[in-house]
Amino acid sequence: MYIYEHNEWPSFSWDREAVGGKLNEANRAVGYLTGRLSVIGFDDKMAAVVEAVSHDIVASSGIEGVDLNSEQVRSSVARRLGVQLHSEAEPSRYIDGVAEMALDATVNFDTPLTEERLFGWHSCLFPTGWSGATKIDVARYRSGEMKVVSGMFGREKVHYVAPAPEKINEEMRMFLDWFNSGTHDDYVKSAIAHLWFVCIHPFDDGNGRIGRAIGDMALSQAERSKMRFFSISRQISKDKKQYYDILEKTQKGGCEITEWIMWYLDSLIRSVEQSDETLSRVLNKAVFWQNHADTAMSGRQREVLNLYLDGYPGKLTAKNWARRVKVSPDTAVRDIKDLVGKGVLVPMQGRVRDVYYGIRCSGDIVVVPMPEGLQ
Repeated sequence: MYIYEHNEWPSFSWDREAVGGKLNEANRAVGYLTGRLSVIGFDDKMAAVVEAVSHDIVASSGIEGVDLNSEQVRSSVARRLGVQLHSEAEPSRYIDGVAEMALDATVNFDTPLTEERLFGWHSCLFPTGWSGATKIDVARYRSGEMKVVSGMFGREKVHYVAPAPEKINEEMRMFLDWFNSGTHDDYVKSAIAHLWFVCIHPFDDGNGRIGRAIGDMALSQAERSKMRFFSISRQISKDKKQYYDILEKTQKGGCEITEWIMWYLDSLIRSVEQSDETLSRVLNKAVFWQNHADTAMSGRQREVLNLYLDGYPGKLTAKNWARRVKVSPDTAVRDIKDLVGKGVLVPMQGRVRDVYYGIRCSGDIVVVPMPEGLQ
């Protein structure tokens, strides 16, 4: 018996005390992250948003086995948010569409969620009308049965059977009415919305990605902010087996969903902790330029420093410096020695003929660019 077959559907219930304690924990984690970001300016916050949203898009697609070029995603998100990157990759039309969907969900969080809007998101995911080698219904609800299965042909395991296609219109009407009602205004709404949508499974494909976008929209509603600084999809991607296990268990149970909500909020908390590490690069860059606002530097020196602070691959060496800005090795060495003398760069241990440098952000905090291929 599946969750939607119970008489209580879709009146979900949960342990208010247990969930309330976990919700307080999530609020404290988000508050701490927000506090860290409050010390930097608007432009740096927007750079942090680009990082978080880009990670979210790549991870959400990756959960479904769709690999996206992270640099193209970052470029597409940055352009839509008006953020200038020092190194851009030209995004494909498909990636532009996926980025458009993700940003519509978070930036326009206070706009009602409608069928037309969902159909637009679905079109962004499947602009050709095909999912791999399969022709699917695009920008409309599915017309056929839907089963979630795994395993080899002839030995498939059925994990879930979604509601019949003739019930989808009514199911989605109830879901959209609830989502737009403002009944909940916290992170619990995100957990319920994600679960409810994927239980209906209204489309031929893309339900997971759209369900996570709806969850992100609810997170933005809870914070009343267009800025997303953490990616729950990235955390779900790391815990993908647990995600599918708890989802299947919940879908085969009743409408008491405490375990699902607790798992979801735990994932949210871990995603905030992870983003704290991810955003360190953005924070370090902001602190660096605050501390060196009055340090005399050439435009070329600023360009290279920005590249490495943004995560440019490869160690910061005189050879790489010369190659990146197309100057002679002697000029690169002069540029670097000048910055060492000003306390901007710090020579790191290495072979005598292959010294590399770290960038001093503040005090004893030194950012060491990673070797190419380790980022």
